[in-house]
Amino acid sequence: MIHYRIEVADAAAHQFKVTLTIAGPAPLQALQLPTWIPGSYMVREFARHLSRVEARQGAQPREVVQVAKDAWQVATEGRAALVVTYLAYAFDPSVRTAWLTEDRGFFNATSLCLMVDGRTAEPHRVELARLPSGWDVATAMTPVDAGGRPARAAKAARGAKAQAPRARCFEAADYDELADHPFELGPFWRGSFTACGVPHEFVVAGAWPSFDGERLLADTRRICEAEIRFWHGEGRPPFKRYVFMLFASEDGYGGLEHRASTALIASRRDLPRMGQEGLPDGYVTLLGLISHEYFHTWNVKRLKPAEFLPYDFTRENYTRLLWFFEGFTSYYDDLLLLRAGLIDAPRYVRLLGRAMNGVRQSPGEQVQSVAEASFDAWVKYYRQDENTPNSTVSYYTKGSLVALRLDLALRATGKATLDDVMRTLWREAPGGAVTEESILATVARLGGKAVAAELRQLVHERGPIDVLPALARAGVEPELEAATLATELGLRLSEGPLTGVQVKSVLAGGAAAAAGLSAGDEILAVDGWRVRRLDEAQAWLRAGAARP
Repeated sequence: MIHYRIEVADAAAHQFKVTLTIAGPAPLQALQLPTWIPGSYMVREFARHLSRVEARQGAQPREVVQVAKDAWQVATEGRAALVVTYLAYAFDPSVRTAWLTEDRGFFNATSLCLMVDGRTAEPHRVELARLPSGWDVATAMTPVDAGGRPARAAKAARGAKAQAPRARCFEAADYDELADHPFELGPFWRGSFTACGVPHEFVVAGAWPSFDGERLLADTRRICEAEIRFWHGEGRPPFKRYVFMLFASEDGYGGLEHRASTALIASRRDLPRMGQEGLPDGYVTLLGLISHEYFHTWNVKRLKPAEFLPYDFTRENYTRLLWFFEGFTSYYDDLLLLRAGLIDAPRYVRLLGRAMNGVRQSPGEQVQSVAEASFDAWVKYYRQDENTPNSTVSYYTKGSLVALRLDLALRATGKATLDDVMRTLWREAPGGAVTEESILATVARLGGKAVAAELRQLVHERGPIDVLPALARAGVEPELEAATLATELGLRLSEGPLTGVQVKSVLAGGAAAAAGLSAGDEILAVDGWRVRRLDEAQAWLRAGAARP
């Protein structure tokens, strides 16, 4: 048994204290902190936040020797338990790392819990201590009592909020499971519902008092039921309980999937409010995020690239399949909102048009295929700069268009749909391992070799992907957004300190690039007239007369 005691050392200084106890340590015990977290494909160097790493056996101190940026060794004597203590700085509000202030805590084990070499397959226990008064705990990890027996799960009354679990000890079967269960800490809002017979919890931190929690629960339940039935029909999902953890911030967006939970960030303005009618765009975006991360419960957490079996937490885990695991999930996130009855067909078609616009306005699609973009995620997608639109393409957005083209092609054969492909992979992938060859073979078996050949081409070919003809044959005609002046010039803009019009990116092949504009430039005037918004210039410009 590997035991972690995690306590709030100094909330104002954003410091957790971790006490790691290793029974029967090795003579030279190696320890290492993960360098990335599954679902977010970038080396993040979590070890930079650790300090004051110390060790002892009984009353005897043991020297801790750092042997790499994220690795330590401790020489031990005898089999007495080795106790390692350290501080972990937690001031990253994202879903990927750890956060601690006087009113909220959050952490992933990959940011706080050292891996014990040779012992990662053993059970791992987390004990939470010294939490501020009034703080609650949310996690999908199994609660246990002090003796290691399963703690009594909190029972949610029908139509009422779940009662907070009293347990402060939790247990995972191994380190992989430990890493797949984030923790939300603090005085958050908590609600519950049952979807297809399975209990779900939803906790929200940072919401305004007017937040309509009951509407969020009802809409999320419809999403969950639609997705469980997508994968299993009348069967049960591969988890016994699921937890949504949402941090409502002033201005944020993102999510990270886990095997029985997800961590989410959204602007509190996008949460549903009491008395609010209709579906504002911000709330639809939030529902799409919930749908996306929940779909990952199947597509990337259980079905996953063969290269991820098992995860190697110490280095990059390369795959060329993120177009499938992220892109196809992006295709289904809004589609399942439609199937759940949360949005109507016209709104869904508008969302399709937005995705098409996003891809066609990115010159990087001429530079990279979605397979290449998947492989390069470690150095490009998660490290975006002013040249990103010119050097890479989003395997999320373009991958969703690949899924759309494939689905339409399959439906045109009259033999199968993309739903059939996904469910067949779910049933047949050995141990959940998916390869490009297994995807193509499944498509060929269900829809024919021609459709599989088309998919291979879409995945490896650089250049634009045109889905409009296929959509037209299906009777769908998305309305593409009219180009703004910035788009026509090949510019992406941000708010500048002087004029309000600053160049964020210059798109390759556009008029702005030909004119020599660079990222960071500010546009003071157009044709001699000062501007605060570039589109204002369209009111007086004549073709060929503009002089920024």
